[in-house]
Amino acid sequence: MKNIYFLGECMVELRAMSEATLHQSFAGDVYNSAVYLKRSFAQISTSVVTALGQDNLSKKMLERFESEQLDTQFVFAHDTKVPGMYYIETDEHGERSFIYWRSDAAAKKIVDFLTPDLVEQLSQGDMFFFSGISLAVIEEGARERFWQIVTQLKNAGVKIVFDPNYRARLWKNTEETKAQYHLAFSVADITLPGVEDLTTLYNVHNVDAVIEYLQKYKIEEIVVKNGPASVVTKHDNTLQSHTIIPVKNVVDTTSAGDAFNGVYLGARLSGCTIENAVQLAAKAAGAVIQQPGAIVPKDIFQLAMAEAAI
Repeated sequence: MKNIYFLGECMVELRAMSEATLHQSFAGDVYNSAVYLKRSFAQISTSVVTALGQDNLSKKMLERFESEQLDTQFVFAHDTKVPGMYYIETDEHGERSFIYWRSDAAAKKIVDFLTPDLVEQLSQGDMFFFSGISLAVIEEGARERFWQIVTQLKNAGVKIVFDPNYRARLWKNTEETKAQYHLAFSVADITLPGVEDLTTLYNVHNVDAVIEYLQKYKIEEIVVKNGPASVVTKHDNTLQSHTIIPVKNVVDTTSAGDAFNGVYLGARLSGCTIENAVQLAAKAAGAVIQQPGAIVPKDIFQLAMAEAAI
């Protein structure tokens, strides 16, 4: 059985339903990707590597992980910390705005839980995924240990996957971000950047510029997401442009890229070609943006993916 580990943060999501009503759920970029991968490729063992608290919301979050059939052996309970939380609103075009509360988030402590024995277990995996948000959330003093762990996994033959997923407010400055991203790109076997993620950091404004910037790294597989316009991939020096049919009914763009990532990686782990993996991943993203919230109802998602012949 193929397996993949998603390291990062899951948060409590509060979404405005009306002026007086909030809907509470759980979401976070790596968690969202894990959910959509597992829903689409049940045969792949999909694990979340994170830290929660010991409060009731943490217990409910863990139950949600389990209800999505995610492996939770690497979900740890911190004695005093709690999950982060965010509030989200969407405008008439489906674009998002957020307010975050994560200063006391347990996920910041995840590296503390990764003992040598547990890292050895992770070394048996097929893929290890983390994002720019994962990096930003990890406490600064723990990042050196994190990179030691990632290097150990790579040396053991685990494919390292990095999505830059840049969020400026999580970093002290762009110099700090670029230093960490340099380390990430240097170790990555697969990277899944969006054009807008890299524009602020590297002054690249289109797909060609992103590909050119990343050429200096030894990345085996580059998948550049460019919103609804297209996806461009580079693998073994072969450049491909993949046409994406845009969705007309955009309700909420939250986690579109996360869904794309999860289904793309699941497809690749299942032996799909890059072309087929991109099309399945785009179908997943299109299904997600037609529903409110980061995690859409399972029946709606699975119906959309059944039409894509998964």
